[in-house]
Amino acid sequence: MDYEIVGKTAAIAAASAGLGLATAQALSRAGARVAICSREKERVDAAVALIGNGAIGFVCDVSTATGGRLFVEQAIAKLGSVDILIANGGGPPGGTFLSTPEDDYIGAIEKNLLSVVAMCHAAVPAMRERKWGRIVAITSVAVRQPMPNLILSNTARAGVTGFLKTLAREIACDGVTVNSVQPGIHATDRITQLYGANTDGAAMGIPAGVMGDPADFGEVTAFLCSEHAKFITGVQLHIDGGSYAGLL
Repeated sequence: MDYEIVGKTAAIAAASAGLGLATAQALSRAGARVAICSREKERVDAAVALIGNGAIGFVCDVSTATGGRLFVEQAIAKLGSVDILIANGGGPPGGTFLSTPEDDYIGAIEKNLLSVVAMCHAAVPAMRERKWGRIVAITSVAVRQPMPNLILSNTARAGVTGFLKTLAREIACDGVTVNSVQPGIHATDRITQLYGANTDGAAMGIPAGVMGDPADFGEVTAFLCSEHAKFITGVQLHIDGGSYAGLL
């Protein structure tokens, strides 16, 4: 399918690996001019080589509001504009209520909520002026169904979902869509860090019987950035192989 985004500019945060990288690759294949960031130059350079098609990258840490804003500002400076923003970032450490100190919630909210708010503040005004824009945040299916041992992520990502839904309704009339994608368990380094080597999909309770393929996830996210998806906004799309058991 032609996504009709050839020549559009896309900024993908924290895209040196995992689902961010897969999304950057999908957008690049669709013809967008891509800029990515990561905290380490070596990882940025390796990811840019994998993406190809003139992708550019730079070092930036988006785990704070200041970093999130700087990422978008640098992307605009390098690309001339940002038509598509993929708000992404690593999750906070695992833990339960009993094992997680109260002060750790502040850092988690900064990392997974306030940084996204800052990215949007930097990107949205120009999108509204141009009457075209796509914002997609990569969050987690834990927003719908909290996951064990991830109390910080469950809390912070629920907050960002509320922000994105509100923003989507406020700017829909300007041709700017705002959605989030909520991955379940995909075959990424993050999952190995959390769950170890025992990552058999069926054993982990995924109805599809396998973990998700990051490349498939990237294509779904890229579709939400397409011209064809202009009437889709305020959506929280879970991509989880059937793991979410709720009706709504």
